[in-house]
Amino acid sequence: MPVTDEAIEKIKAMIVSGELGPGSKLPKEADLAERLGLSRNSLREAVKALSLIRVLDVRQGDGTYVTSLQPQLLLDTLGFVVDFHQDDTVLEFLEVRRILEPAAAAMAARVMPDEDIAALREVLDDLAEDASLEELIANDFAFHRAIAVGSGNTVLCSLIEGLSGPTARARTWRGVTEEGAVERTRQQHRAIFEAIAGRRPDLAHSWATVHVAGVEQWLRDTLGTDGAPLG
Repeated sequence: MPVTDEAIEKIKAMIVSGELGPGSKLPKEADLAERLGLSRNSLREAVKALSLIRVLDVRQGDGTYVTSLQPQLLLDTLGFVVDFHQDDTVLEFLEVRRILEPAAAAMAARVMPDEDIAALREVLDDLAEDASLEELIANDFAFHRAIAVGSGNTVLCSLIEGLSGPTARARTWRGVTEEGAVERTRQQHRAIFEAIAGRRPDLAHSWATVHVAGVEQWLRDTLGTDGAPLG
């Protein structure tokens, strides 16, 4: 194992064991390097790597701390990585969305508070009939985020938000090029909402699958990419 990787694993073990909790300050560099049997240089590289993925927070003149380790913080880098992938790879992210978003919709149908369901209805109602494509995309973001939050699972919500960038770009292309795509999106959003409001998890799951799979299939057809059957 490379020295830097070994250093990362040792620091991670201290966090996982609870020896270093969220917000804890790491010992001084020299003391920690000696304790872990590492060179100060390899420890420094490990700290740099862990700070990039938001596990550690290096504060100049103060020291290095463990972050809050909240899912949203740790998964922020996912969106950064996703944005560098090309269109054919976006299909893989859409496949993941097709797994995660129906699950979120089903969970929301079970646990989403009534007041949040009312707010979700407002998101739908706020979209004007003559809305621009930009307004539609913004509304789409708000709708899907509200459902993800409504699932009650912060990790699931963070994952879905992390995948939103390039898949939103695909949705924009579809709205521009495919006749009837905008109206279909409205209808499917309404169907998902009605299933959630009606506390029907299976139906919410089914409609969310149809919704995401439609974008995925459109992109496959556009790129001329064969893939496994959708469903």
